[in-house]
Amino acid sequence: MANIPRREAGWSRHRLALLAGVCVLAYAVFIQVYFGWSVVLANWASIGAPTILASILALIATQFIRTNRMASYFPDLPQGSFLQLYRLTQIHNLLNIMLPFRSGEVSFPVLMRAEFGLPVMRGASALVVLRLLDLHALTLAAGLALVARAGFSLLAWAFWTVFLLLPLLFFPVSRRLVGWLQCRAPKRLADKLDQMADGLPPHLPAFLLAWALTVLNWLIKVAALGLSLSMMGVSPLAAAFGGAVGGELSSVLPLHAPAGVGTYPAGIAAGAMAFGAARSGSGFSELLQASVNGHLLIVVSALAATALALPLSSRKKSAER
Repeated sequence: MANIPRREAGWSRHRLALLAGVCVLAYAVFIQVYFGWSVVLANWASIGAPTILASILALIATQFIRTNRMASYFPDLPQGSFLQLYRLTQIHNLLNIMLPFRSGEVSFPVLMRAEFGLPVMRGASALVVLRLLDLHALTLAAGLALVARAGFSLLAWAFWTVFLLLPLLFFPVSRRLVGWLQCRAPKRLADKLDQMADGLPPHLPAFLLAWALTVLNWLIKVAALGLSLSMMGVSPLAAAFGGAVGGELSSVLPLHAPAGVGTYPAGIAAGAMAFGAARSGSGFSELLQASVNGHLLIVVSALAATALALPLSSRKKSAER
């Protein structure tokens, strides 16, 4: 009987690998039909292998920052479980990329229960908080571009600073709101709310650390993708960073195609045009190609980070034996 969960886990991994392979193959066909791989590879060659490698490594580094955020958010996890948590984070991230309509998010509380025995409600409520912090950090990045377009005026900076500090209001308000609901809810619902409260940060320093790591994660990711888009011909520089934010926002919103095919490049193009990129002519054609290349960069880095997690987790298991 003990082998049944292992068999199911192995079958799940095989299905995940099959799904990833099908999505990548479909995307490869899509690129060939609409752009041609010769054009795409020529764009990558013009950027240069060192720059591409540096961008991929920077994007992989953000996954380690995310894992540290998870470790700090769940301080009661067993000691020495960082590699296990990193592997879980990569599986969750890959499912989010590959599955449509944010359905991959469901995997997080399920994986946390399977790997660490955390209640599903605790994992789900923690995920909600983390996603709100992600959305806040992304909006902050977009806000910086708006401040720049406003000529760095004091009024623009004041609005941006107020928005920056909004999470400081969230922590005390969330605790009080859950407590207020618990006092008025039936016992069965109150127990669920208690599990939801466990998904909130245990204290303010833990919340501030999660907040800081979230901002650091998105600064690195947006910078890496934005600079890559700029080297791919997206101009001005503000448009390149706007495209990076737009692409990531498309992956956070509910409408998200499998593997981000179509929606992620569209998010890059929309974000870039919102900040001054060309809307027609040869410049627009370059923007579309750069959008596809930027999406490929994200997919490749996600697959590389997941591939890295497999040998790391294998070494961990060997060490335990």
